[in-house]
Amino acid sequence: NGFQRTLDFQPESAVPRQQPLINWGSKQMAVMPATTVESGQIGRAPSGGLMKMARSAGALYLINIIGGAFAISIVPALLFGSDPAATAHNIQAHELLYRSGLAAHVVVTVTNIFLALIFYEIFKVVNRRLALLDVFFILVATAIEAAGLVNQFAPLALLGSGPYANALPAGQLQALAYLPSALASVDYNIHTVFFGFDILLMAYLVLKSQFIPRAIAVLLAIDGVAYLIYSFAAMLAPGFASQLVPWIQLPALFGEGSLCLWLLVKGVNVERWKAWASAATRMRSTQMEAL
Repeated sequence: NGFQRTLDFQPESAVPRQQPLINWGSKQMAVMPATTVESGQIGRAPSGGLMKMARSAGALYLINIIGGAFAISIVPALLFGSDPAATAHNIQAHELLYRSGLAAHVVVTVTNIFLALIFYEIFKVVNRRLALLDVFFILVATAIEAAGLVNQFAPLALLGSGPYANALPAGQLQALAYLPSALASVDYNIHTVFFGFDILLMAYLVLKSQFIPRAIAVLLAIDGVAYLIYSFAAMLAPGFASQLVPWIQLPALFGEGSLCLWLLVKGVNVERWKAWASAATRMRSTQMEAL
């Protein structure tokens, strides 16, 4: 059908060429470069704009990591136990801490949306389809994560001074208030499957692009595999999954931590990014010529 359906292509040095023309009847229209048609002005944005975007991603990722550690690890470790009565008492005694964990978790889900957009803008010059697929995995994972947060507000309603306080015996209220913390692990196991594939796609794009060190791509690949191993192990063999903690969490620290710090401090290699953008422009022009 005339289209070149190529997923992967290697960047080449830009070669000046005349804009192709499409002859529609008696009118001729110049084909706009792909940097304008497909990616707005990002393909020919000044270096400062690209670096600002990359460093913004690093800053958002840092907020994501710190907020996630506080909401998912620190707060549950301080408040949740194996005893529903003790957990209920801890939530009531440290309600502000519990609410702070929920607020931090909401912030994490919001940063995921902005990160998805920025990563797409950065990596679509490498492979637009895979960059778009990565956005899909991030947004689905974030939607599942955010939906699960609704349940985490239930203990506040059950253990507060509202109408539920005297509707049921204390033991039943404590058991019901404990249930969301148990379901939180189920929510985590589901949405991290999507995050695992997100990280694997990110690893491939980083490896292919070469405007971020390939060593980070390797660490990200290990991180993505670790997410998937733990998530499915927790679904199929919870006892085995519990033995993997905390070692299974270390790849995330090194993989996502290194990507976060690199983007925050170094950004991306602008010249290599521009080479990819130039290659994407030529490919788009070739496709338009084939119409």
